[in-house]
Amino acid sequence: MFDLSLFNILFLVLAALLAGLIDSIMGGGGMIQVPALFAVFPGLTPATLLSSNKIASVIGTTGSAFQYTRVNKTPWRLVALSCSAAFLASVAGAYLVTQIPNQWLRSALPFFLAALLIFNLKSNAGLVHAPRHQDHKQSTIASLGASIIGFYDGFLGPGAGSFYKLLYTRILGFDFINTAAPSKFLNVASNLGALCVFFYLGFFDLRLGLFMAVANFIGGQIGSRIALKYGNGFIRKAFFISVSALTLKTFYDAFLT
Repeated sequence: MFDLSLFNILFLVLAALLAGLIDSIMGGGGMIQVPALFAVFPGLTPATLLSSNKIASVIGTTGSAFQYTRVNKTPWRLVALSCSAAFLASVAGAYLVTQIPNQWLRSALPFFLAALLIFNLKSNAGLVHAPRHQDHKQSTIASLGASIIGFYDGFLGPGAGSFYKLLYTRILGFDFINTAAPSKFLNVASNLGALCVFFYLGFFDLRLGLFMAVANFIGGQIGSRIALKYGNGFIRKAFFISVSALTLKTFYDAFLT
């Protein structure tokens, strides 16, 4: 398939499987899947590889999101409103990144992530489910936050899933288990927004994206079951590990490559 060696096919399958597993628990699966795609397909345009990553992530993340909805009551109205905001904002961000450079944001991102990590280490956010806002106020805050993160996801992208988790745990007062489904649906929405722009501009390879999606979906199913089994404390630790790794990677990408 794609004129690849058996080693490269197995390498991509393993990368997508691990990305789906990690993303379903803590977020950050793109840190595995995107470098794997770039390593195997150095001749494809970056936008095509990024869209292939998003196709796989959309399918895998959707699968794990529905796995979480089977266990917890999902606030569907809140999710629908904030997903719409994330989708539209991501379309704007993805279009804008085709018009202007985003290097300034790449340079600032690792420091912003490090500050968020330190800020959240000192709190118990995500361990107790105690929503701070209700009804219209909750919807307004969720939609505004989703718009900002969705725009960022379309414009740059790394860590968007972690930012969605922070929106629900730190600002809205959800615990990690009850945050899982909403944050993943938001991630799917902003990925779809960016994909619309990539598709419109012709940067896509459906065969590659769907090939990666199968393994990503399986990994997501495994990871969501692990997270549900071990609960909030486990997810919180995994989340901080993910954000720490993302901070190091974004620093490396911005300043050492």
